Amino acid sequence: MPKILVVDDSAVDRRLAGGLLSKDVAYAVQFCENGVEAAAAIGHVAPDLVITDLQMPEMDGLELVEHIKQTHPQIPVILMTSMGSEEIAVQALERGAASYVPKRKLAQDLLRVVRQVMEVAAQQHSRVQLLRGMTRSEFSFELENDSTLIPPLISHLQDATTQMGVCDEADRLRLAIALEEALTNAVFHGNLELNSEMRDNRPDAYATEVLHRRRTAPYAQRRVHVHAMLTRDRAAFTIRDEGPGFNPSNLPDPLDPECFDKAGGRGILLMRTFMSEVHFNATGNEVTLIKKRSDNGNGAAAQFSE
Repeated sequence: MPKILVVDDSAVDRRLAGGLLSKDVAYAVQFCENGVEAAAAIGHVAPDLVITDLQMPEMDGLELVEHIKQTHPQIPVILMTSMGSEEIAVQALERGAASYVPKRKLAQDLLRVVRQVMEVAAQQHSRVQLLRGMTRSEFSFELENDSTLIPPLISHLQDATTQMGVCDEADRLRLAIALEEALTNAVFHGNLELNSEMRDNRPDAYATEVLHRRRTAPYAQRRVHVHAMLTRDRAAFTIRDEGPGFNPSNLPDPLDPECFDKAGGRGILLMRTFMSEVHFNATGNEVTLIKKRSDNGNGAAAQFSE
C-alpha cells in the first residue's frame, strides 16, 4: 500500500488533508507537524509521496523540498499553498517539487493531483532503461482523443530523454508532468474544445460531454500530433492539436497571484517551471517544450513565448 506523509503545522489542515486522502483506501497516511520532524521521519517511514505546507516553523516547505531532493530524489513532493506563498511555491517547484494544490481547493483537487503524481511516479519506477548508446532519436505520433494513450507515450518519452542523458532520474517526474499538461490540453481543450470550469464544477457533465464529443464530428476526426527530437544536449517536444486554437497573447501570467489557483494558470506555470523553453505558435494549437541538458533540476531559466 503506497504511503503518504502529510506535513503541516496546522492540526486543522492536517486533519483536512488526511480526511480527503482517506477517501482512497489505497493510501496509508502518516503525519508530521513540521519540516524538521518530516526530514527525520522520512528515513524510517519511507513514504512514496510527501504532501507539505510551505509556511512552517523551524524548517519550511521550501527547505523540506530541497532536503528531499538531495537525500531521497525518488520521492515526489506536492505543495499545499496558501495566499501569499506563491513566490515560495514557485521556488519550490524550481527546486524539485512535483506539483501543488492551493489550500482553498484541497477538497476539489488534492486527490486528483495525488493520483496523477503517484501514477506518473509508479510508471517511472517500473520502466526499464534501454538504448543507452543512442546519440539522436526522433519520434512522431498521431493520437486519437483517448486520454489512456497519454501515460504510455509519456513513459516512452521519459525513457528516451533519460537514456540520452538530457533528463536525470530526479527530474523525470517533472518532465512527465509538463508533458501531461500539454497533451491533456491538446486532447480536451484543443480537439474536444472543453473548458476547465466544467471539469472543476460539473465533473459528471464533463465526463459525459467527453464521451459525446469523442463520437461526434468535427471533434471525433481530430488528432493530436506529437513530434520529439532528442540529442545528447536537448529534447524538443512539439504537440499540435487540430482544434481552432487561441490567441497566445491572451494567456494569463502564471506568476500573477490571482492566476495561481486557476486551472489554466496552473498548467502554464508547471510547463514553464519544469522546461527550459516553452513556445506557442501564432495559431495557439501547437506548443513546443524544450528541455536542455544543462537545465536539469533548474527550470528557473525557462523561456516562455509565442
